[in-house]
Amino acid sequence: MLITVPQVLSAHDVAACRGIIDRAEWADGSATAGFQAARVKRNAQVKAGSDAMREAGKIVVTALLHNEPFKSAAWPDKVHPPQFNRYSVGDGYGLHFDTAVIPLPGTPLRMRADLSATLFLSAPDDYDGGELVIEDTYGRHSVKLPAGDMILYPAGSLHKVLPVTRGVRVGCFFWIQSAIREDSKRAMLFELGSAIDSIAPRLPDDEAVARLTCAYQNLLRLWSEV
Repeated sequence: MLITVPQVLSAHDVAACRGIIDRAEWADGSATAGFQAARVKRNAQVKAGSDAMREAGKIVVTALLHNEPFKSAAWPDKVHPPQFNRYSVGDGYGLHFDTAVIPLPGTPLRMRADLSATLFLSAPDDYDGGELVIEDTYGRHSVKLPAGDMILYPAGSLHKVLPVTRGVRVGCFFWIQSAIREDSKRAMLFELGSAIDSIAPRLPDDEAVARLTCAYQNLLRLWSEV
């Protein structure tokens, strides 16, 4: 399931993030990739563990905590600290996959990467190329969103970032361990929850709304791993 979450960051928050990371220390992005991914990865990333990464990441996490569409789509149990990357002209990231189990920085814990997230921090008109291309059972999907918007997709999907041919593409990326492990079940809950949210304001006293909500909660009770 691919889900676009619009306006995760306001224009003010995008500017605040960019103000922090544009002045940050950047490193070769391939240094953080596994052996296979490092061979096809050409970009720069804000230095891991830096004050800039933590400060900008706090803006993103605070926004996520207040974003209901994100929470209803992802059912986040653990969220990896956000990281930030930059693709200049000629940079790209060939076809790769995300590691299934990753460490949580600063702790002895690990997390399962169920969902990958890319939050765009550059306006589409600021660069050419740089599309995120995700493969799933329905084919290939090309994604290039407004600054502040985010795409959620299964972390097990093959995906790539096409080479940038003009300008600079800046973004934020991170992973989520979901309380609902299976993508198909998350998709079903998301569709059902969205339908309830649409119907309930129009039929607030209809018994059917209560029955649908009860079914939603019981599916959540059955499938959740918290």
